[in-house]
Amino acid sequence: MAVYTDVSEDELAKFIGGYDIGELLSFKGIAEGVENSNFLVHTGRGNYILTLYEKRVAEADLPFFLGLMEHLAQRGLNCPLPVHNKSGGVLGKIAGRPAALVTFLDGLWIRRPSTRHCAAVGEALAQLHLAGEGFKLQRPNSLSVASWRPLYEQARPRADSVQPGLDKAIAAELDVLEKSWPRGLPHGVIHADLFPDNVFFLGETLSGLIDFYFACNDALAYDVAVCLNAWCFEADHSYNVTKGRALLQGYETRRQLAAKERDALPLLARGAAMRFLLTRLVDWLAVPDGALVRPKDPLEYFRKLRFHQSLKSARDYGLE
Repeated sequence: MAVYTDVSEDELAKFIGGYDIGELLSFKGIAEGVENSNFLVHTGRGNYILTLYEKRVAEADLPFFLGLMEHLAQRGLNCPLPVHNKSGGVLGKIAGRPAALVTFLDGLWIRRPSTRHCAAVGEALAQLHLAGEGFKLQRPNSLSVASWRPLYEQARPRADSVQPGLDKAIAAELDVLEKSWPRGLPHGVIHADLFPDNVFFLGETLSGLIDFYFACNDALAYDVAVCLNAWCFEADHSYNVTKGRALLQGYETRRQLAAKERDALPLLARGAAMRFLLTRLVDWLAVPDGALVRPKDPLEYFRKLRFHQSLKSARDYGLE
């Protein structure tokens, strides 16, 4: 359950009273998500999402995240729109946590994406990249290549307990990525975490993108690589080139990848796999014995990394 901080009805009613959205009628915790406490709130004006930002989200980053959502929504991207309170702000405090209300999006996330879903995600990602142009706030990617070795050092003492040889394999890959990481690629606002549970659909129609709390400024093609990892592998960890082609073609209906972005795609995909391998590995090793919460399997991304290491060209991902 992704509710780490409980909120009483009286506390929430008082908080809602600071907004012009009617009185509180009901609320319930939302099980999805792992970073923050989320609640579905029903008021006299409709449904909203209340997010309480927990310790893993830096309060100093919240103006970037909330401002970005507002910027993107105003430019036609289907994403939550922060609700302004009666004082004109979008950030408040409840139960000792920074908190914000955003508009509710209809839809469900897809557990088994089809080729059409992948095409829609590619197009929406390009739309996000274009809509992000002109956003004045900046936030560097705190989980890019410079962060990976510190994460590795944190996990290194017990890495081989997850899989024998994992320590050595990660170290060797980090040597390659740190030496060869692409520079000078087209840069802008990226989502950085556009997994299936952050994309809503109504049938096969994409209805919205959510969870912008890893968003930052980085290479746009890196965001494409994250999506190839997240959307185009099957349950047995095999790459589905048809889905990859659909995602890439969908992206290029809105924004063409430059030649240097295409050339860098295999290395960017390796880096994206390394990022999620390491963060999952750290989380996996941090869970105490007997805990009810089971973190995501880091070896899923080790297998994906091995696949990417075998490729030489963006054509291998389906890019024509």
